[in-house]
Amino acid sequence: MPVVVGIVMTLVAGAAGAGWFLLQREPALPTREVRAYLAAWEHFDAPAMAALTAAPPPEMEAAIAGMQEDLRVTAARFTPGPLRRQGASVVAGYAAALDLAGLGTWTYPGILELDRVAGKWRVAWSPAALHPDLVAGQHFGRSRTWAPRAPILGADGAPLVSATDVVDIGLEPDRIKDLAAVLAVLKQQLNVEPASVTAALNAPGVKPDHFVPVARLRPDRFAQLRPVLEPVPGVFFQRNTGRLAVAENFALHVLGRYDEVTAERLTDLGSPYLVGDVVGLSGIEAVYERKLAGTPSGEVRTVDAAGATVRTLFQFTGTPPEPVRTTLDRRTQEAAEAALAGVTSPAAIVAVDSATGDVRAVVSRPFDQPFNRALAGQYPPASTFKIVTTAALLGMGTKPESPIACPPEATVGGQTFRNFEGGSLGGTTFRSAFAQSCNTAFVALSANLADAALSAAATSFGFGAKYDLGLPTAGAAFPAPKDLAERASEAIGQGRVVASPLHMATVAAAVASGGWRAPRLLSDSPPGAVTTLDPQTAATLKDLTTEVVRTGTGMAAAVAGQQVAGKTGTAEIGGADADRTHAWFIGYRGTLAVSVLVEGGGVGGRVAAPLASKFFAAAP
Repeated sequence: MPVVVGIVMTLVAGAAGAGWFLLQREPALPTREVRAYLAAWEHFDAPAMAALTAAPPPEMEAAIAGMQEDLRVTAARFTPGPLRRQGASVVAGYAAALDLAGLGTWTYPGILELDRVAGKWRVAWSPAALHPDLVAGQHFGRSRTWAPRAPILGADGAPLVSATDVVDIGLEPDRIKDLAAVLAVLKQQLNVEPASVTAALNAPGVKPDHFVPVARLRPDRFAQLRPVLEPVPGVFFQRNTGRLAVAENFALHVLGRYDEVTAERLTDLGSPYLVGDVVGLSGIEAVYERKLAGTPSGEVRTVDAAGATVRTLFQFTGTPPEPVRTTLDRRTQEAAEAALAGVTSPAAIVAVDSATGDVRAVVSRPFDQPFNRALAGQYPPASTFKIVTTAALLGMGTKPESPIACPPEATVGGQTFRNFEGGSLGGTTFRSAFAQSCNTAFVALSANLADAALSAAATSFGFGAKYDLGLPTAGAAFPAPKDLAERASEAIGQGRVVASPLHMATVAAAVASGGWRAPRLLSDSPPGAVTTLDPQTAATLKDLTTEVVRTGTGMAAAVAGQQVAGKTGTAEIGGADADRTHAWFIGYRGTLAVSVLVEGGGVGGRVAAPLASKFFAAAP
């Protein structure tokens, strides 16, 4: 006969002596109640959870709120599992998945016990309902740790940025006697802006006896400034471990800054970053943040009332940081930094290994402007572009000794062009016109060039090429001339032709090596594209650029005992800045090529060339 499960058969006798069976069912399993409880828990809605609990204890709501706060839960998901009867009660399994800020997702299995109360299923709550290993008198705890940040390396594998001893300069608000004097000394000695100091002192949570950091120094720099800073009431020092470059402001615009995360940066980075984390804010530090930092490790624990760990429930294993290796050479970078020491105008130097395209030095000034003009700035290259134009002219039959006129002015396509400061060579040779940078000779010769010839020459020197250094990079552009006048203008590096200091360093490198190479800043990047110049053209360009430094406008770039070659440029800005010019020099010595730009600096041969000389004299 069929068997009925879960039914009790009871015989009841009636007055007439007849009998019958009454079927009595067990209560249905509390599937709906479990789902409602877990749904409320996903929102940490303690009152709703308590409403589904049998005699909720006083500590229940605090324990639920504490779980969310102690673990920093940002999202929770609870999936109901199987239900089974256990006597008069029901045991319900669930799978928990908690997203913990800055760590990741913690998953674990749990159980709920439910009893019948007044005909309804209710959770029999205890701390074990939150986690099987949690008992009364305990709460959850967590830890989160970043591994030491990986270094940024130079071409030789030695660190350019790494962990080091530092001294933090700070203020104790209730010990300050004269705030104006404090602000003045910090500005004068450390170049810390008064507004930033005031903001730090007035930040939320700052108390009168707090140490409020305002600057970080290397120990050697601190030793120099200590006699000046120490006597100022309210100024204090703390020795710590920090992250710094090998020298103050060394390759600052490339290596970048590393500091406490900003609100904007936190939004960009997202998980696993949290307020208070220290991250890269610019340069390689920012672009390669995740590689240099890895991800944090952490633990979820049960903790007793005294704060001691009772049991580790889960461990997050972070990913290890990895170093970023650049092509920068420390000695070459130091030479470039020293060359611009004392230059007050915005300026840039880029040095490139002409044999490989590897970038050996990048300097951008001023320090307090985040814009990296060395890589991302674009300027008319002026007469430095005559190297490109000369390549086109040589291809059309021009020879170094070809006779050419260099009058004070020349009209091409209805536009009049003049030599700088009204100079004139009269009847001369192309060699001399190149060495003395005669504009009128070049614009006259450009009239016989096809647009395609000049464009092809520009392409062979990387104009229009796309390359990725890992940092924002502008490259160079040579728009096809619209008419004869624009062709003449672009032939002398004006008009719409523009290039970055980085790119013009690659132009000098192309002359040195006989072929243009796309630049490379990171050692693990594949070699860039290569364009080989015509061997005879390359040889003639080397001869002509040598003449520029030997007898021409680049004589100030010469270094005793070295074979320096190059080309000067004085770029007209136009518009409201018509009286200002950018000073250029691009050149090479052996396989080391350089580009120097001083914005609004004046004449290339008088301003940029001497800086190149300082660079080559100090560079390895």
